[in-house]
Amino acid sequence: MLPDLSPRALDLREKLIAFMAERIYPHEAELLYETHDGAERWRPRARMEALKREARRQFLWNLFYAHGPESPGLSYYEYGHLCEVLGRSLAAPEAFNCNAPDVGNMEILSLFGAPEQKVRWLQPLLDGEIRSCFAMTEPAVASSDAGNIETSIRRDGGDYMIDGRKWWITGEMSSTCKVAIVMGKSNPSAPKHKQQSMIFVPMEVAGLTVERPVSVYGYEHPPLGHAELVFRGVRVLASNMLLGEGRGFEIAQSRLGPGRIHHCMRFIRLAERAIEAMCRRAKARIAFGAPLAELGAVRQAIGQSRCETEQARLVTLKAAATMDRHGSKTARNEIAVAKIVVPETVGRILDRAIQVHGGAGLSQDHFLAAAFAETRFLRIGDGPDEVHREALAKAELAKYA
Repeated sequence: MLPDLSPRALDLREKLIAFMAERIYPHEAELLYETHDGAERWRPRARMEALKREARRQFLWNLFYAHGPESPGLSYYEYGHLCEVLGRSLAAPEAFNCNAPDVGNMEILSLFGAPEQKVRWLQPLLDGEIRSCFAMTEPAVASSDAGNIETSIRRDGGDYMIDGRKWWITGEMSSTCKVAIVMGKSNPSAPKHKQQSMIFVPMEVAGLTVERPVSVYGYEHPPLGHAELVFRGVRVLASNMLLGEGRGFEIAQSRLGPGRIHHCMRFIRLAERAIEAMCRRAKARIAFGAPLAELGAVRQAIGQSRCETEQARLVTLKAAATMDRHGSKTARNEIAVAKIVVPETVGRILDRAIQVHGGAGLSQDHFLAAAFAETRFLRIGDGPDEVHREALAKAELAKYA
């Protein structure tokens, strides 16, 4: 079926399929919707912690990781096929230690972290002992243009002082989130792409306040969540600087390219699952004396969804293969195409599936509503569609200079 995958990747894929069937789907509602009052909802869930231990025992752990001795040795193309499997459920990535934003943070720590930073932050993240967050977006400026970011990072003797406000900081609400990678302006007078830096900020540091959790269409996504943070006179050691002053844009591009394609890989399988749900509902539901599956409009929706899913899969796998051959920088246009096409496509398919399910599709009884909210979020997260279209247009026009 998948002759272009190595025996190792095929074996992992089969194990993932079995793990999802036996351990994720039966408990999906509990993993996604379990509610507690107050701070309790941000604490790790016992079932998820058990799933993580079992996934690690079966070597279904850190499958994304391509650096160091802990790497399972998968190409982006191979991981893309595995991502499709674990992407069928919004609850699954955390179980395999493949959830954002930790994936991106582990990758940049591997590439750019100093030895002491890797010991303090990378290894606990690889082991699943802690969570992390990535603080880039700000509420007061259009953060799709990272040059607008106003959070200040200024040197003060042997320390750096940080002041500013961030929001949509995914993972920060978790009680196990121990460090933020913060992007801010360290040299306002430097050339635009040398003004920004990234620095590690331990979450327990004085002056860092969690203002509130931020919801996506009403979903708070516990226990990881999204937060608005305020930095007031936050002081951290100069050794917490990542790679060096003025390297923020460079690090961001290295992080966001792979992160974008990981999202696309996972969301392809949400489209597949939506088609399956649509077909089952259409076959089982009777309206006006006949199954919904006999209605031409429903058949058209299913057929169009299959066409669009195959298209989205192909652009995603092309981007992954280009990254394997030439690196993420060379593959930036292919990544941009996937980042535009996949969330739009999956959103349309989920919308059709919701319509076929009627009122049930809007409820927590099915995965569709939560998946739709997450997919719509991705059209803004990691760069809005308009920014990627603009970059693609510049690349096309440059061919005719």
